[in-house]
Parts: sequence; C-alpha cells; structure tokens
Amino acid sequence: MDALTARTVASDGASFPCSRTAAPVPLHVATYCPHLAGSVSIARHSQAHNHVQPLPDGAVLLVGARCRLRDGAAESNAAVYDADGKLLRRGVLGDGIADVQTTVSGDIWVSYFDEGVFGNFGWGENGSPAPIGSPGLIRFGADLAPAWRYPYDGEFGAISDCYALNVSGNDAWAYYYTDFPLVRVRGGAVAGWSTPVRGAYALVVAGDRVAFVGGYADHRRRVVAGSIKGEGLSVDRPTRLVMPDGRPVPRTAAVLGRGGELHVVVGAAWLKVGFEDLASG
Repeated sequence: MDALTARTVASDGASFPCSRTAAPVPLHVATYCPHLAGSVSIARHSQAHNHVQPLPDGAVLLVGARCRLRDGAAESNAAVYDADGKLLRRGVLGDGIADVQTTVSGDIWVSYFDEGVFGNFGWGENGSPAPIGSPGLIRFGADLAPAWRYPYDGEFGAISDCYALNVSGNDAWAYYYTDFPLVRVRGGAVAGWSTPVRGAYALVVAGDRVAFVGGYADHRRRVVAGSIKGEGLSVDRPTRLVMPDGRPVPRTAAVLGRGGELHVVVGAAWLKVGFEDLASG
C-alpha cells in the first residue's frame, strides 16, 4: 500500500507525490454495491495515487492523480483492466486529477485541481503542451479520449480548481473555485446556480436538492443543504457531519459524494449516509 501512495521528500523538507511506483505491484480491486459484487486481481500495476472506478462488464479503471511530461512525452496514467485482470488499454488523462467518476454506460468524468488546470510536472511550461486538465472538468469516452470539455467562457466562469464532483446517472455536477458556483452538465448543456457556500469538498445530489459538505478552517465538517428552484438556490441552516457515536469525523477520513449518498471512509470502516439523514443533521 505504501508503494501506491509514495512521495518524494526534497532536502528542504518539501514533499511531492510520485506519479509511479518504484516497481510494479500486485493489486486486488473489489466492487461493492453495497455487498461484494466482484473482484479483479491485477498482477502488475505501476501508477501511484490511483482513483478506482467500475466500468461495464466487470472491468475496472485506475487513474493516477499525477502525470509527468518529460521531453514532450507524457506518462500514461489511466489503465483499464477486464474482469480477469487483463490490461485492455492505457491512456493519458492529464496531471492534477482531483476526482474520477464513471457512469453505468462507461463515460468517464474527470475533475482537476489547480496544478492540473494551470500546469505542473512539465505541463504548461514554455514550449510544452498546455495541461490536458486546463478546462477543469472533462468527460472521456471508453477509448480514454476526451469527448467533452467544460467551456472556458461559460456563464459561471472558468474552473480554477474543481473542489467537488458528483456523477448521478448521466449528469455531472461540479462545484469550483473561484466563485464556487454549482453547475450541472446534462447532455453537454451546462446549467448553474450561484451559492453562498465557500470551500466545500463534497457534493450530494438528490433531485432538486443538494448538500455541500466541508469548508475552510472550522467549517471542515459543515453540511449545508439547499434546494434548486428555477434559477435560484436556497440553503438551509448549516449542520455538522459526525460519526455515528457523535464523535468528530477524523481529519484523515476520505469523504466523497456520489448521487444521493455521502461515503466516508475511516481506516477500514466504510460509512454511507443518505441525503435525507445528511440534510437533517
């Protein structure tokens, strides 16, 4: 496990994530919905800091969050394996990946944080290609090629850092810096709503209801639920996300919204909260 989350520490103490493992490692990917639905054993895998998502026919997608560009050549940081663990294809989805979520039909939605948008690891330098993730949000097809990009000149502004992504059905929802609008992409058309919420890092969506989880400083475990009404978004009084026994959610917990559910992973424990329970506090 340490190989998959490796970092390089410079002499001045600065820490940088590695894009590759020191040597290929075996992986076992299990899919739950909510019970064990399948597993894929992969003999050799070299991408570090992976996002893992299911694909049709029992295949799995692994996407490394970092992707270096050296001498004009980009590392592949996406790999698709079939249900037997056989490598089907590799691709380049760009550096600075914040989140990856797939649809049941096999579309791949990828959001990017600021380094993926503006460039790092060789991307965006003089004479180098622009970062793949410069739009901030991209839908890739089954062939790992871009099929749709978020518009730079949209009504709600360009994405500088996509803080949260939620794919529900075939719709993709995003919430991003700098003005923190909530946007929905449906069939390539973008709709959006201004929000008063700043710094949230997870979205939960249920019909015309949405919950923003997190925020800056003391609002790290804040929950703000809201309702979409036409072109407006109204929000409720904030509540707080806690563990089932009332303890604070640990800072090390992974928190992710998918459709109408919030998933919280703490160590080996996987907790799931439905929208109504989340919105009611």
